Amino acid sequence: MIPRSCYVALPLPANKAYSYRIPDGLVDRIVCGSRVVVPVRTRQMVGVVTELTHEGGEDLKPVLAVPDDSPLVPAELLKLAEWMSLYYAAPLGRCLKSMLPSALWGESRLLAILVDSSAASGGASADIVKVLQRARNGEVTASSLAKRLKRPVWDALQRLNRAGAIRLETRPVSTGPRPPTNKVLVLATALPSLIEREKTFGRAWKQRAAFETIDSLGGEVSASLLQETHGFSSAVLNGLVERGVATIEHRPTSRDPFTGVSDAPPEAPTPEQLDAVKAIESSALGSTTTLYGVTGSGKTLVYLESMRQAVNSGGGAIILVPEISLTPQTIARVRGVFGGDVAVLHSALSDGERADAWRDLASGRKRVAVGARSAVFAPVHRLCAVVLDEEHDASYKNSESPRYHARDVAIKRTQIESCRLILSSATPSLETWSRRERTTVVCLRQRVSGQALPDVGLVDMRSEARIRESGPVPWSARMDKAVESRLRDGEQVILLLNRRGFAHYLQCTTCGEVSGCPKCSIALTLHLTPERLFCHYCGFHDPVPVGCAVCGGETQRSRGVGTQQLEHWLIERYPQARIRRMDADTTVGKWSHSKILESFGKGEVDILFGTQMIAKGLDFPRVTLVGVIDADTSLHLPDFRSAERTFQLVSQVAGRSGRSVAGGEVLIQTRHPDHFAIEFAAAHDFENFAAREIERRREPPYPPHVWLANVIVSGESEPVVANASVELGRWITELVDRTTDGGLDVVGPSPAPLARIKGRWRWHLVLRSPSRRLLGRVVRYGSRNMPRRILSGITVVYDRDPVSLF
Repeated sequence: MIPRSCYVALPLPANKAYSYRIPDGLVDRIVCGSRVVVPVRTRQMVGVVTELTHEGGEDLKPVLAVPDDSPLVPAELLKLAEWMSLYYAAPLGRCLKSMLPSALWGESRLLAILVDSSAASGGASADIVKVLQRARNGEVTASSLAKRLKRPVWDALQRLNRAGAIRLETRPVSTGPRPPTNKVLVLATALPSLIEREKTFGRAWKQRAAFETIDSLGGEVSASLLQETHGFSSAVLNGLVERGVATIEHRPTSRDPFTGVSDAPPEAPTPEQLDAVKAIESSALGSTTTLYGVTGSGKTLVYLESMRQAVNSGGGAIILVPEISLTPQTIARVRGVFGGDVAVLHSALSDGERADAWRDLASGRKRVAVGARSAVFAPVHRLCAVVLDEEHDASYKNSESPRYHARDVAIKRTQIESCRLILSSATPSLETWSRRERTTVVCLRQRVSGQALPDVGLVDMRSEARIRESGPVPWSARMDKAVESRLRDGEQVILLLNRRGFAHYLQCTTCGEVSGCPKCSIALTLHLTPERLFCHYCGFHDPVPVGCAVCGGETQRSRGVGTQQLEHWLIERYPQARIRRMDADTTVGKWSHSKILESFGKGEVDILFGTQMIAKGLDFPRVTLVGVIDADTSLHLPDFRSAERTFQLVSQVAGRSGRSVAGGEVLIQTRHPDHFAIEFAAAHDFENFAAREIERRREPPYPPHVWLANVIVSGESEPVVANASVELGRWITELVDRTTDGGLDVVGPSPAPLARIKGRWRWHLVLRSPSRRLLGRVVRYGSRNMPRRILSGITVVYDRDPVSLF
């Protein structure tokens, strides 16, 4: 049967798809997964077809256009989006929007073009005809007509169209930026004999030479190559077209900013790595493998080798990395194995570059996708394997609706497409580690270089001698001596300080007032380049005050140390050293991450220091010293994951040292050297840390013993938010008591640790249950059926499987 209507998911906060009629002229082009242009009130929007129906849709608005020759969303991704919509209680349209590059969504244009004004019947249509008569070329967009006439015009336009007074023409503007085209000359005829060539070209020797050049190069050559390399002018090439012996084709080319980026092919695997590859290849399709290995053990080579055979036989793969800073190194390694079959998807690319990469993968021109979190949705053909490198990283969690975690989405996708998932890390998340009995665990115990893990020294800053000139910078004599030794020997140093800015805050020495953000419940961070007070949550900034706004005191003292202040100290202390800072302030440029790391890799930088973006995944053999300036920055945050995050950060940055025969050393400055997270990190002992931390979370219960959903209530009025939170907590508690027969706890409500962000007050309550299915039922029902009296003046967000309770 011929489908008569379809359901279309739009990027709107609606829990159900919209119904549209399928015009006869588009029946053969509309399938599930197709992008379509549809009318939405006075606008035209791009959506994705989720279902076809055979019911009559005469009273429905019609689909206006189908921008693509083939569906951009494969059936497997459509199924994955439906699962995400259920699991995260998010609208299906929002889930699909998170899959596609932003350039492929948005509004479109429907043009009304005047054909015969005499065919209009007057009445309500007369004013439309008058606007068209005055318009340039007799055409106006439907949205412009609606704005000018201040009323809906779609029905009137349809009547005018049927009467022959106007013609409706759709020109989508949201099909994504057009890829650049390459002008190619293609021979239209063969002239094998000398006589045929003389008869065709006569005395046009240059045209004949161009023809013979194209023929010798396979019959089709880009115009730029013919002009720049072989010296033929455009007039000569156009002459070939005029004679009918060649045609010009404009073929789309992909914008790939990483063209030419490649490492040499990897070295042969060690026996331990070969065993790991065999274990992964023998695992069942649709299963998960935890690739756990010490830093420097060659986990990257293992997962590349495990997918090489599948890709070489026509399959595809996805490799995810948590930080943009890791992407250039990862791309180089992957291209060293798979060459030009690699497409890159991450936020540093332009909209056009991301859209091109998506099309390359959707068309099958490229088979391996590398990127950050959203690359888990890459439309790879015949997907064989998905890899999450540094799978423990919190950046795999999306902070906007749908609040998905790339790890859980990858697990579901590999189940849908019956392929393998590899979770790679030296410090796996406790959720992954606690479920290792239900997955394949592959361990790498030795570094590839054969070197032992670096020696780790704990520097107790409560008693350790400090450099007198360091001022507020926590700089011990032991750290100073170690850095000087490495600089003297021509070796490299990495220093970690996980705090941006110059100082944590400014404080009046007279009354103690701290400059705070007017929109957030947090002190403003002092920056000196440029000089200002800055909020890292909402972006608010203010000039550095001359005096205290409360008491007028003239002296303002900075408290705490950030990367900018550390930079000043290092430059003064080691004037001969070449020093680079890497944090969110120095990497705002498009390729700033890769430029800094490239210069460090070439040996042009002696000391690289910065925040957590330098802590993981980087491989520089000349680094023989890693220093953690303050290991306590995240140790006592009011969050159940604080110890785990501290262990992971310290362990990961420690792994950057000693990756060559020169060996290495790690120094960790802390005021809590006896904390178990610090002690186990210093001992490179993940397994005992995990056992201790998992047991610690048993009471009160936190993941991995239970599943969580953080319900965040926010609004502009603090009393309204507080009252709504209490009422919502009461309503959810009654819902749980009435429908679940126990098995789910409601904790709170209470003010969030960060009580105000971007001008909105925040309260939260936590849903906690050992049953994942039960928690999902409550989240779905609660998000879709909250009483209107509660929602007045507030926003409620259900964050399932939160990585933080802030």
